[in-house]
Amino acid sequence: MAPRGKRLSSTPLEILFFLNGWYYATYFLLELFIFLYKGLLLPYPTANLVLDVAMLLLYLGIEVIRLFFGTKGNLCQRKMPLGISVALTFPSAMMASYYLLLQTYVLRLEAIMNGILLFFCGSELLLEVLTLAAFSRASSVDPVGSLGFQQDLSACAESLVALGSWSYAKASYPIPQGASSPRTL
Repeated sequence: MAPRGKRLSSTPLEILFFLNGWYYATYFLLELFIFLYKGLLLPYPTANLVLDVAMLLLYLGIEVIRLFFGTKGNLCQRKMPLGISVALTFPSAMMASYYLLLQTYVLRLEAIMNGILLFFCGSELLLEVLTLAAFSRASSVDPVGSLGFQQDLSACAESLVALGSWSYAKASYPIPQGASSPRTL
């Protein structure tokens, strides 16, 4: 964890996570429609179709967990969640490679979509490793234990607020005269 004033979170990495999240949601829906198309119009073996759809659902779970931990690790400047995201990048890339090369029928649209997913995985992996290196350099200079728990949480919250995901947390409400703090519900 960096000192309070120093931000080590990677903005390009966070942008890639955001874009990949939206892209993967679109990919998942398109892939379901493509499987419907293949099942109805192509001589697709039922066992292979069921396997491919089950693997797509597994891929959805892996990708959602990977993006969640990557975002959490990047914004809170934590090595463990970012390391989990790095570890899950490999199964994610393997699933994209499977849908690119090994499924029963591969349409040109699927080849393009999976190529884009592999590009996202490679770019995110590179930026995650660089961000982990920055976190490691900062922790060797200023160990986490010397900062205290409250500063650690406030730095995480400030990173989230800076990206607008918790903008309501820092909203300033007028304090009435004579009151020492804002009223809570």
